[in-house]
Amino acid sequence: MNDLEFSSYLVSRVCHDLVGPLGAVVNGLEVLEDERDHAMRADALKIVTSSAAQALARLQFMRIAFGAAGSAGAELDLGEVNRLVGGLLSGGKVAMHWEAPSTNWPKDWAKLVMNVALIAADCLPRGGTLRIETGSDAGVYGFKIVAAGQGARIVGGIERALRGETAEEGYDARGVQPYLTYRLAKKLNAGLTMTAHEGCVELVAG
Repeated sequence: MNDLEFSSYLVSRVCHDLVGPLGAVVNGLEVLEDERDHAMRADALKIVTSSAAQALARLQFMRIAFGAAGSAGAELDLGEVNRLVGGLLSGGKVAMHWEAPSTNWPKDWAKLVMNVALIAADCLPRGGTLRIETGSDAGVYGFKIVAAGQGARIVGGIERALRGETAEEGYDARGVQPYLTYRLAKKLNAGLTMTAHEGCVELVAG
């Protein structure tokens, strides 16, 4: 995949993830405009509020996980990473347990944590828990993310993408994010591994 295809697929992924909640906002506003029943208007307002919050959480997450996230050499607070991943998962079927000290990491390592967390959540189609652990030694970067739940599994060609291998059907807007994760891990020489066990999937880097 060349860089033009890579950027196109990544933009498509961002748009795909935002279309759902933003469409719900528009639908809710249309109900508010036409509906006079107080109960229906209250329900529509709840939909608008929750969908707008979901869109904002996704946008804030992707701005850093997929984007430049500051100038070269910038660092990110792991507390902010915790907030962004938690916001992305809020209201869904996956609960997060964050076990990391409050410290600054180089932005690419922080972005790697975020992208691996997203992949791990995708391994829980029926929901479950996401445990994110980082080391406590300053200047030593690494983490373990365990996705546990009923039906936990490695989905589709994710494992191949994390090795930088092209799936038989090629990449698409959904598969490009694991490929981005592969490129981040390779740049950092992070030694990212992904293994499936009974009831859980474990991803380790560093």
